[in-house]
Amino acid sequence: MFVAYRYQRRMVRAAGAFLLLSLPLGGCATSTGSSLMDARAEAPMPPSMPAKKGTYLPVEDLPPPREQPAMTDAERSKLQNELIAARDRQAVAAKAQAGQ
Repeated sequence: MFVAYRYQRRMVRAAGAFLLLSLPLGGCATSTGSSLMDARAEAPMPPSMPAKKGTYLPVEDLPPPREQPAMTDAERSKLQNELIAARDRQAVAAKAQAGQ
């Protein structure tokens, strides 16, 4: 009787350990990312209902190539000079403020 009790107790512990170790794995296995709403969205539409157009452009539809560059070389150099001048003004202002 004592042997049967120890065997039963060991089996209960083993079953409990197996259950505790399998719960985290079971949680990962059930998160497939799909739901009933996804399945309904993928179902074919009846012919009487028009297909809804998406609000976003498909990934494979690329805009046509530009005919002219976004900025000319003169515009780019002018913008660079303005940014350099703004950086220098900020550096002078920061030194003046740090000196006070």
